[in-house]
Amino acid sequence: MHRTISRDSINRDTTLCISLSGRPSNIGTRFHNFLYEELGLDYLYKAFTTTDLPGAIAGIRALGVRGCGVSMPFKEACIEFVDVMHESAAAISSVNTIVNESGTLHAYNTDYEAVARLLTEHQVPSDLDVAVAGSGGMAKAVVAALRDNGFRSVTVVARNRATGPALAEQYGFAWRPERGDLRPGLLVNATPTGMAGGPEEGRSPFDAAAIGRSEVVFDVVAMPPDTPLIRAAGAAGKSTITGAEVIALQAAAQFALYTGVTPTADQVRRASEYSRA
Repeated sequence: MHRTISRDSINRDTTLCISLSGRPSNIGTRFHNFLYEELGLDYLYKAFTTTDLPGAIAGIRALGVRGCGVSMPFKEACIEFVDVMHESAAAISSVNTIVNESGTLHAYNTDYEAVARLLTEHQVPSDLDVAVAGSGGMAKAVVAALRDNGFRSVTVVARNRATGPALAEQYGFAWRPERGDLRPGLLVNATPTGMAGGPEEGRSPFDAAAIGRSEVVFDVVAMPPDTPLIRAAGAAGKSTITGAEVIALQAAAQFALYTGVTPTADQVRRASEYSRA
């Protein structure tokens, strides 16, 4: 079903929420606006990118924008411009949600909550060895969720020789610049590799041999939901967790922070389906 926002429904009192991303998609826009219409809320959601992050966040404060979803590459860079770091963001020094409370900008990380929940819902065994590709803001959420879900044998695989070792050391895990001879049972992609429109959209961060030896494959990239990694894992008969699942859960948590309304599981499911249609 195609849904549009009537121009007559937008007025001076309409509450604006936005997102900031290096490569904006329509997923969050469609998800949030679907639920605004479903629940009869006078809100509007719009996706943006920027080359002026300080100016963009100053605009959130100055113009009374209620909320902002933050995606790569701004999850860490935005920290210096917010006022209050809540535990979910402070614990991993990564922000994916900003809420404007009368000019005071509060920062959260709902990615962490979504990843932790999905590991539990998919009953991923915590005794599996894990390789996490990446060391940026999303990787921080993933590694923290793994630690808090009881995983103990985790290796951060990242070429960045500053952020990779630092992330691993923070949580007491190992670091390698390349996967090498690791044979992990759980593979997690927390990089943009495979993202539609990106420079590596046709690539997978893990090769066929690694996928073949794994039990579970988790890709946080949400667009497309069937990334090269997820397609390869599915063809190999592996259990998979997709970025589409992550974005639905984290967006539902953002929605509640922005509006004070918690959508039902059915509403989240239908909004998620609509966002990807």
